[in-house]
Amino acid sequence: MIELGLKIDVDTERGTRIGVPRLLSLFKDFGIKATFLFSLGPDNTGRAIKRIFRPGFFAKVSRTSVLKVYGIRTLCNGVLWPGPHIANKHASIMKRAQDEGHEVGIHCYDHIRWQDHLHAMTTSEVAEEVNKAHRTFLDVFGFKAQTMGAAGWQTSKHSLVAYDQHDLLYASDARGEKAFFPRVDDHVFKTLQIPTTLPTLDELIGRPDYPTNCLVDHYRSLMKPQQLNTFTLHAELEGMAYFDWFQSFLKRCQVDTVSMGPLAPMVEQLLRQKDKIPVLPLVQGTVDGRSGLLATHGSLAR
Repeated sequence: MIELGLKIDVDTERGTRIGVPRLLSLFKDFGIKATFLFSLGPDNTGRAIKRIFRPGFFAKVSRTSVLKVYGIRTLCNGVLWPGPHIANKHASIMKRAQDEGHEVGIHCYDHIRWQDHLHAMTTSEVAEEVNKAHRTFLDVFGFKAQTMGAAGWQTSKHSLVAYDQHDLLYASDARGEKAFFPRVDDHVFKTLQIPTTLPTLDELIGRPDYPTNCLVDHYRSLMKPQQLNTFTLHAELEGMAYFDWFQSFLKRCQVDTVSMGPLAPMVEQLLRQKDKIPVLPLVQGTVDGRSGLLATHGSLAR
């Protein structure tokens, strides 16, 4: 049996308003539960224009049809007008995910602030960003969040400190192959990391070596039994622009009896043998198809 953890990053107001309900209906049709991680504060997507200076940014933009995915209004949020506060506008949609039996957690408070500025933030600034996300999550759901998954896979020792202070069950900030406890310098953090093991759709779509009509087969070939398989999708992509593709992906997985579900049960199973989980250095690395540096795990530390 192959197990596949499904994690949905919800980046924007538009993705929350349109993509999440579509995914919830699709998952209901398939009898599938997943993990939804929500951006809770202002949607300042338009400020991402600063990324034009990153190597590989234009290649990704041209491949993924950014205007089609996000829409012109979203691309102006935080620039031509104030970014809408996502949780204030769409708490009912977020609660619907939890009411329908899905795991819910935190993606971030302000997606652009975290993804583009985390590594320039002080310990207290990071702590306040995490605290704002947790306070807003508690206001929406009425219980404490048990998981966070960093925007843009951006993580620092300051954010890991904040995670430990909030006693999270686990986090999903990194890219890699195995669950691990992160080490930065000489400090080992207690919050388990469940990395995204499969490439994201926007890292493959539009590339000549990954034709769209072959992507389902490609993803299926990457899933292996007896190993961690986790797939991060996005409400703005699989829930909207590539909804039909994702539906075909789910059909194929069901035909092949791939067991799909949220991350929390996988985490609970791993923690039953906590002493077997490796400690690995959390480092900045690159991922094929994605611009910039992001969190990855290094080589085996124990």
